[in-house]
Amino acid sequence: IVPLRKINFRLDRRRLGMAQMDLALLPACTIFATKVIIYRKNETRKTIIMLEKGLSARSAATVAAGNTAAAMGSGDLAVFATPAMVALMENAAMTAVAGELPEGATTVGSEMNVTHIKPSGLGAETTATAVLAEVEGRKLTFNVGARDAEGLIGEGIHVRYIVDREKFMAKVK
Repeated sequence: IVPLRKINFRLDRRRLGMAQMDLALLPACTIFATKVIIYRKNETRKTIIMLEKGLSARSAATVAAGNTAAAMGSGDLAVFATPAMVALMENAAMTAVAGELPEGATTVGSEMNVTHIKPSGLGAETTATAVLAEVEGRKLTFNVGARDAEGLIGEGIHVRYIVDREKFMAKVK
């Protein structure tokens, strides 16, 4: 594997636990094509979160009266609402990385650029898929898509950020 670039970092050895001590001896960290290391500041130490590009998840929903455009106010037809499709895509993206985050961390959606290509009627089974495509610090970019039995119904790009739950909720009034 050929390194893409090197990132220098300093770790405070006094604040690291025994399991992380070996990492403190490394003068630099190399990012390879398949793995990216993210640093999240914590009160007492730096936590290293490794996320691999390609992490993915799926979320499914059946088109019912409650998730139609008419019910959600995004249109007046009894078809799968664009906001419902977007929520399904966001759920897939959140789920894709949730198991890889440390305790107390989560992700929040910040950007969605989606095209809703075709309608899905009542009773249709829809599935959204999210694949982690890019990692830039706390910023995670996903390729998202949704399908029903007849094929692709929507696709796009979704951006999420890794946040500390407590700090994030402290900002909410």
